[in-house]
Amino acid sequence: MLKWFIPASIGLFVASALLHAFHAPVAWNFIVTGVAIIPVAGWMGRSTESIAAHAGPRVGGLLSATFGNAVELIIGIIALSQGMNTLVKASITGSILGNLLFVLGISFVVGGLQHPIQRFNVRAARNHASMLLLGIGVVFIIPAAFAAIHPQVVDVLSPVAACVSLALYLLGLLFALFTHREMLESMTEIAEPDGSPPLRLGVALGFLAVTTVLVSFESEWLVGSLDAVARQLGWSEVFMGVIIVAIVGNAAEHASAVWMAWKNRMDLSLEIAVGSTLQVAMFVAPVLLLAAMLMGQPMNLLFTWPELISMVMAVLLVVVLMLDGESNWMEGALALGAYAVMAVGFFLF
Repeated sequence: MLKWFIPASIGLFVASALLHAFHAPVAWNFIVTGVAIIPVAGWMGRSTESIAAHAGPRVGGLLSATFGNAVELIIGIIALSQGMNTLVKASITGSILGNLLFVLGISFVVGGLQHPIQRFNVRAARNHASMLLLGIGVVFIIPAAFAAIHPQVVDVLSPVAACVSLALYLLGLLFALFTHREMLESMTEIAEPDGSPPLRLGVALGFLAVTTVLVSFESEWLVGSLDAVARQLGWSEVFMGVIIVAIVGNAAEHASAVWMAWKNRMDLSLEIAVGSTLQVAMFVAPVLLLAAMLMGQPMNLLFTWPELISMVMAVLLVVVLMLDGESNWMEGALALGAYAVMAVGFFLF
Protein backbone atom coordinates (compact mmCIF):
# COMPACT_ATOMS: atom_id res chain seq x y z
CA MET A 1 0.00 0.00 0.00
CA LEU A 2 2.91 2.33 0.65
CA LYS A 3 4.83 1.53 -2.56
CA TRP A 4 3.66 4.71 -4.22
CA PHE A 5 5.30 6.73 -1.41
CA ILE A 6 8.78 6.29 -2.91
CA PRO A 7 8.13 7.97 -6.30
CA ALA A 8 5.77 10.47 -4.64
CA SER A 9 8.42 11.35 -2.07
CA ILE A 10 11.12 11.79 -4.70
CA GLY A 11 8.90 13.81 -7.06
CA LEU A 12 7.59 16.17 -4.39
CA PHE A 13 11.05 16.60 -2.86
CA VAL A 14 12.52 17.56 -6.25
CA ALA A 15 9.62 19.94 -6.90
CA SER A 16 10.02 21.68 -3.53
CA ALA A 17 13.81 21.84 -3.98
CA LEU A 18 13.41 23.51 -7.39
CA LEU A 19 10.88 26.00 -6.03
CA HIS A 20 13.27 26.84 -3.21
CA ALA A 21 16.31 27.11 -5.50
CA PHE A 22 14.58 29.38 -8.02
CA HIS A 23 12.94 31.56 -5.33
CA ALA A 24 9.37 30.81 -6.36
CA PRO A 25 6.52 32.72 -4.66
CA VAL A 26 6.41 31.93 -0.97
CA ALA A 27 2.83 30.68 -1.16
CA TRP A 28 3.88 27.95 -3.61
CA ASN A 29 6.90 27.09 -1.49
CA PHE A 30 4.68 26.82 1.57
CA ILE A 31 2.06 24.59 -0.06
CA VAL A 32 4.33 22.26 -2.05
CA THR A 33 6.84 21.80 0.75
CA GLY A 34 4.07 21.08 3.26
CA VAL A 35 2.54 18.45 0.97
CA ALA A 36 5.98 16.95 0.26
CA ILE A 37 6.40 16.03 3.92
CA ILE A 38 3.35 13.72 3.87
CA PRO A 39 4.66 10.75 1.82
CA VAL A 40 8.05 10.96 3.54
CA ALA A 41 6.26 10.80 6.88
CA GLY A 42 4.42 7.72 5.63
CA TRP A 43 7.68 5.87 5.07
CA MET A 44 8.91 7.06 8.44
CA GLY A 45 5.83 5.48 10.00
CA ARG A 46 6.39 2.25 8.08
CA SER A 47 10.02 2.15 9.23
CA THR A 48 9.05 2.81 12.84
CA GLU A 49 6.47 0.04 12.72
CA SER A 50 9.07 -2.44 11.44
CA ILE A 51 11.63 -1.40 14.06
CA ALA A 52 8.99 -1.86 16.76
CA ALA A 53 8.26 -5.35 15.42
CA HIS A 54 11.91 -6.23 16.03
CA ALA A 55 12.68 -4.27 19.19
CA GLY A 56 9.33 -3.61 20.90
CA PRO A 57 7.02 -0.57 21.00
CA ARG A 58 9.02 1.46 23.52
CA VAL A 59 12.23 1.32 21.46
CA GLY A 60 10.30 1.90 18.23
CA GLY A 61 8.39 4.81 19.69
CA LEU A 62 11.54 6.30 21.18
CA LEU A 63 13.31 6.13 17.82
CA SER A 64 10.39 7.76 16.03
CA ALA A 65 10.13 10.54 18.60
CA THR A 66 13.90 11.07 18.56
CA PHE A 67 14.15 11.27 14.77
CA GLY A 68 11.10 13.52 14.63
CA ASN A 69 12.43 15.85 17.30
CA ALA A 70 15.83 15.96 15.60
CA VAL A 71 14.07 17.93 12.87
CA GLU A 72 12.65 20.34 15.42
CA LEU A 73 16.04 20.66 17.11
CA ILE A 74 17.66 21.58 13.80
CA ILE A 75 14.94 24.13 13.07
CA GLY A 76 15.34 25.59 16.57
CA ILE A 77 19.11 25.96 16.27
CA ILE A 78 18.77 27.62 12.85
CA ALA A 79 16.14 30.01 14.25
CA LEU A 80 18.35 30.78 17.26
CA SER A 81 21.26 31.64 14.97
CA GLN A 82 18.97 34.21 13.33
CA GLY A 83 17.92 35.68 16.69
CA MET A 84 14.35 34.32 16.56
CA ASN A 85 14.24 33.42 20.27
CA THR A 86 10.52 34.16 20.69
CA LEU A 87 9.69 31.86 17.80
CA VAL A 88 11.85 29.08 19.27
CA LYS A 89 10.19 29.26 22.69
CA ALA A 90 6.74 29.40 21.10
CA SER A 91 7.56 26.32 19.01
CA ILE A 92 8.48 24.45 22.21
CA THR A 93 5.07 25.31 23.65
CA GLY A 94 3.41 24.33 20.39
CA SER A 95 5.17 20.97 20.25
CA ILE A 96 4.00 20.09 23.74
CA LEU A 97 0.41 21.16 23.07
CA GLY A 98 0.40 19.65 19.59
CA ASN A 99 1.71 16.25 20.66
CA LEU A 100 -0.45 15.95 23.76
CA LEU A 101 -3.74 17.32 22.44
CA PHE A 102 -3.67 17.41 18.63
CA VAL A 103 -1.73 14.23 17.81
CA LEU A 104 -3.00 12.13 20.70
CA GLY A 105 -6.51 13.44 20.10
CA ILE A 106 -6.48 12.50 16.41
CA SER A 107 -4.92 9.12 17.28
CA PHE A 108 -7.70 8.38 19.78
CA VAL A 109 -10.39 9.47 17.29
CA VAL A 110 -8.95 7.59 14.29
CA GLY A 111 -8.21 4.48 16.31
CA GLY A 112 -11.52 4.69 18.15
CA LEU A 113 -13.54 4.81 14.94
CA GLN A 114 -11.82 1.61 13.82
CA HIS A 115 -11.77 -0.10 17.25
CA PRO A 116 -14.41 0.98 19.85
CA ILE A 117 -12.10 0.43 22.84
CA GLN A 118 -8.32 0.46 22.51
CA ARG A 119 -6.04 -0.64 25.33
CA PHE A 120 -2.45 0.12 26.20
CA ASN A 121 -0.03 -0.69 29.02
CA VAL A 122 -1.32 1.17 32.07
CA ARG A 123 2.05 0.96 33.85
CA ALA A 124 3.76 2.67 30.93
CA ALA A 125 1.00 5.28 30.89
CA ARG A 126 1.50 6.01 34.60
CA ASN A 127 5.25 6.30 34.06
CA HIS A 128 4.62 8.78 31.23
CA ALA A 129 2.17 10.72 33.41
CA SER A 130 4.64 11.16 36.26
CA MET A 131 7.43 12.16 33.87
CA LEU A 132 5.14 14.68 32.15
CA LEU A 133 4.17 16.33 35.42
CA LEU A 134 7.79 16.42 36.56
CA GLY A 135 9.12 17.68 33.23
CA ILE A 136 6.64 20.54 32.89
CA GLY A 137 7.10 21.49 36.54
CA VAL A 138 10.90 21.48 36.62
CA VAL A 139 11.56 23.09 33.24
CA PHE A 140 8.70 25.60 32.95
CA ILE A 141 6.68 26.17 36.13
CA ILE A 142 9.42 26.48 38.76
CA PRO A 143 11.48 29.12 36.87
CA ALA A 144 8.31 31.12 36.20
CA ALA A 145 7.22 30.96 39.86
CA PHE A 146 10.55 32.22 41.20
CA ALA A 147 10.90 34.82 38.42
CA ALA A 148 7.49 36.26 39.35
CA ILE A 149 8.97 37.29 42.71
CA HIS A 150 12.62 37.83 41.82
CA PRO A 151 13.00 38.33 38.03
CA GLN A 152 16.79 38.36 38.19
CA VAL A 153 17.01 34.69 39.26
CA VAL A 154 15.66 33.34 35.97
CA ASP A 155 19.01 33.63 34.16
CA VAL A 156 20.64 31.45 36.82
CA LEU A 157 17.71 29.10 37.44
CA SER A 158 17.09 28.32 33.75
CA PRO A 159 20.47 26.59 33.12
CA VAL A 160 20.13 24.70 36.43
CA ALA A 161 16.63 23.50 35.50
CA ALA A 162 17.88 22.54 32.04
CA CYS A 163 20.74 20.42 33.39
CA VAL A 164 18.51 18.72 35.99
CA SER A 165 15.91 18.02 33.31
CA LEU A 166 18.48 16.45 30.99
CA ALA A 167 19.76 14.24 33.83
CA LEU A 168 16.22 13.12 34.76
CA TYR A 169 15.38 12.39 31.13
CA LEU A 170 18.45 10.16 30.75
CA LEU A 171 17.58 8.39 34.00
CA GLY A 172 14.05 7.88 32.65
CA LEU A 173 15.47 6.22 29.56
CA LEU A 174 17.61 3.95 31.73
CA PHE A 175 14.53 3.02 33.76
CA ALA A 176 12.23 2.41 30.78
CA LEU A 177 14.63 0.69 28.39
CA PHE A 178 16.87 -1.30 30.73
CA THR A 179 16.14 -1.75 34.43
CA HIS A 180 12.30 -1.98 34.13
CA ARG A 181 11.82 -2.69 30.44
CA GLU A 182 9.76 -5.88 30.92
CA MET A 183 7.35 -4.14 33.30
CA LEU A 184 6.68 -1.28 30.88
CA GLU A 185 6.70 -3.29 27.66
CA SER A 186 3.47 -4.11 25.88
CA MET A 187 1.98 -7.45 26.94
CA THR A 188 0.88 -8.20 23.37
CA GLU A 189 3.04 -9.54 20.62
CA ILE A 190 3.74 -7.12 17.78
CA ALA A 191 2.81 -8.57 14.41
CA GLU A 192 1.58 -7.26 11.11
CA PRO A 193 -2.27 -7.41 11.15
CA ASP A 194 -2.48 -7.58 7.39
CA GLY A 195 -0.09 -10.53 7.23
CA SER A 196 2.73 -8.66 5.49
CA PRO A 197 6.16 -9.11 7.09
CA PRO A 198 7.92 -6.09 8.58
CA LEU A 199 10.93 -4.61 6.87
CA ARG A 200 14.27 -6.07 7.86
CA LEU A 201 15.82 -4.17 10.74
CA GLY A 202 18.73 -2.79 8.69
CA VAL A 203 16.41 -1.68 5.88
CA ALA A 204 14.00 -0.05 8.35
CA LEU A 205 16.81 1.84 10.07
CA GLY A 206 18.12 2.98 6.68
CA PHE A 207 14.68 4.22 5.62
CA LEU A 208 14.26 6.02 8.94
CA ALA A 209 17.60 7.78 8.55
CA VAL A 210 16.96 8.81 4.91
CA THR A 211 13.42 10.04 5.58
CA THR A 212 14.65 12.06 8.55
CA VAL A 213 17.18 13.83 6.32
CA LEU A 214 14.51 14.55 3.70
CA VAL A 215 12.09 15.88 6.34
CA SER A 216 14.88 18.08 7.73
CA PHE A 217 15.37 19.76 4.35
CA GLU A 218 11.65 20.11 3.76
CA SER A 219 11.06 21.56 7.23
CA GLU A 220 13.86 24.09 6.84
CA TRP A 221 12.48 25.27 3.49
CA LEU A 222 8.99 25.48 4.92
CA VAL A 223 10.09 27.50 7.94
CA GLY A 224 12.03 29.78 5.59
CA SER A 225 8.79 30.66 3.82
CA LEU A 226 6.76 31.10 7.00
CA ASP A 227 7.97 34.61 7.76
CA ALA A 228 6.77 36.00 4.43
CA VAL A 229 3.51 34.02 4.59
CA ALA A 230 2.87 35.27 8.13
CA ARG A 231 3.38 38.87 7.06
CA GLN A 232 0.94 38.43 4.19
CA LEU A 233 -1.68 36.83 6.46
CA GLY A 234 -1.04 39.02 9.51
CA TRP A 235 -0.04 36.17 11.85
CA SER A 236 1.96 36.89 15.00
CA GLU A 237 5.33 35.29 15.76
CA VAL A 238 3.84 33.51 18.79
CA PHE A 239 1.04 31.97 16.71
CA MET A 240 3.56 30.91 14.07
CA GLY A 241 5.67 29.15 16.67
CA VAL A 242 2.89 27.59 18.74
CA ILE A 243 0.76 26.31 15.86
CA ILE A 244 2.46 26.39 12.43
CA VAL A 245 6.12 25.62 13.19
CA ALA A 246 5.19 23.03 15.81
CA ILE A 247 2.87 21.13 13.47
CA VAL A 248 5.32 21.29 10.56
CA GLY A 249 8.36 20.35 12.63
CA ASN A 250 6.60 17.28 14.02
CA ALA A 251 4.64 16.27 10.91
CA ALA A 252 6.48 12.98 10.49
CA GLU A 253 5.88 11.67 13.99
CA HIS A 254 2.29 13.00 13.88
CA ALA A 255 1.60 10.75 10.89
CA SER A 256 3.37 7.83 12.57
CA ALA A 257 1.31 8.08 15.77
CA VAL A 258 -2.01 8.27 13.90
CA TRP A 259 -1.01 5.39 11.60
CA MET A 260 -0.17 3.21 14.63
CA ALA A 261 -3.52 4.05 16.26
CA TRP A 262 -5.38 3.11 13.07
CA LYS A 263 -3.65 -0.28 13.17
CA ASN A 264 -4.55 -0.71 16.87
CA ARG A 265 -0.94 -0.29 18.05
CA MET A 266 -1.83 2.05 20.89
CA ASP A 267 1.29 1.31 22.93
CA LEU A 268 3.41 2.48 20.01
CA SER A 269 1.10 5.42 19.20
CA LEU A 270 1.19 6.57 22.83
CA GLU A 271 4.95 6.14 22.97
CA ILE A 272 5.40 8.36 19.90
CA ALA A 273 3.02 11.15 20.95
CA VAL A 274 3.73 11.30 24.69
CA GLY A 275 7.37 10.24 24.35
CA SER A 276 7.90 13.08 21.91
CA THR A 277 6.40 15.52 24.41
CA LEU A 278 8.79 14.30 27.09
CA GLN A 279 11.71 14.73 24.72
CA VAL A 280 10.66 18.28 23.87
CA ALA A 281 10.18 19.32 27.51
CA MET A 282 13.11 17.49 29.07
CA PHE A 283 15.64 17.25 26.22
CA VAL A 284 14.97 19.61 23.28
CA ALA A 285 14.15 22.69 25.39
CA PRO A 286 17.22 22.33 27.64
CA VAL A 287 19.50 21.62 24.66
CA LEU A 288 18.19 24.69 22.83
CA LEU A 289 18.79 26.79 25.96
CA LEU A 290 22.38 25.55 26.25
CA ALA A 291 22.89 26.09 22.51
CA ALA A 292 21.60 29.66 22.84
CA MET A 293 24.09 30.27 25.65
CA LEU A 294 26.93 29.00 23.47
CA MET A 295 25.77 31.28 20.62
CA GLY A 296 25.53 34.26 22.94
CA GLN A 297 21.77 34.58 22.38
CA PRO A 298 19.67 35.94 25.31
CA MET A 299 17.29 33.02 25.91
CA ASN A 300 15.79 31.63 29.12
CA LEU A 301 13.04 29.20 30.10
CA LEU A 302 10.60 31.93 31.12
CA PHE A 303 7.37 31.50 29.14
CA THR A 304 4.25 33.66 29.03
CA TRP A 305 1.41 32.81 31.40
CA PRO A 306 -0.96 31.77 28.57
CA GLU A 307 1.72 29.31 27.40
CA LEU A 308 2.29 27.97 30.92
CA ILE A 309 -1.41 27.58 31.73
CA SER A 310 -2.06 25.89 28.38
CA MET A 311 0.79 23.41 28.92
CA VAL A 312 -0.32 22.56 32.46
CA MET A 313 -3.95 22.05 31.40
CA ALA A 314 -2.85 19.87 28.46
CA VAL A 315 -0.73 17.68 30.73
CA LEU A 316 -3.48 17.32 33.34
CA LEU A 317 -6.09 16.42 30.72
CA VAL A 318 -3.89 13.79 29.07
CA VAL A 319 -2.88 12.31 32.43
CA VAL A 320 -6.57 11.82 33.29
CA LEU A 321 -7.24 10.25 29.87
CA MET A 322 -4.29 7.84 30.10
CA LEU A 323 -4.54 6.49 33.64
CA ASP A 324 -7.23 3.86 32.93
CA GLY A 325 -5.16 2.22 30.17
CA GLU A 326 -7.99 2.59 27.63
CA SER A 327 -8.95 5.07 24.93
CA ASN A 328 -11.92 5.79 22.66
CA TRP A 329 -12.92 8.37 20.08
CA MET A 330 -14.77 10.55 22.62
CA GLU A 331 -11.61 11.04 24.66
CA GLY A 332 -9.86 12.06 21.46
CA ALA A 333 -12.60 14.59 20.76
CA LEU A 334 -12.07 16.11 24.22
CA ALA A 335 -8.35 16.59 23.53
CA LEU A 336 -9.01 18.08 20.08
CA GLY A 337 -11.59 20.47 21.53
CA ALA A 338 -9.11 21.73 24.11
CA TYR A 339 -6.48 22.19 21.40
CA ALA A 340 -8.91 24.13 19.19
CA VAL A 341 -9.70 26.60 22.00
CA MET A 342 -6.00 27.10 22.74
CA ALA A 343 -5.17 27.54 19.05
CA VAL A 344 -7.77 30.30 18.71
CA GLY A 345 -6.46 31.92 21.87
CA PHE A 346 -2.91 32.04 20.54
CA PHE A 347 -4.18 33.36 17.20
CA LEU A 348 -5.76 36.27 19.05
CA PHE A 349 -2.83 36.65 21.49
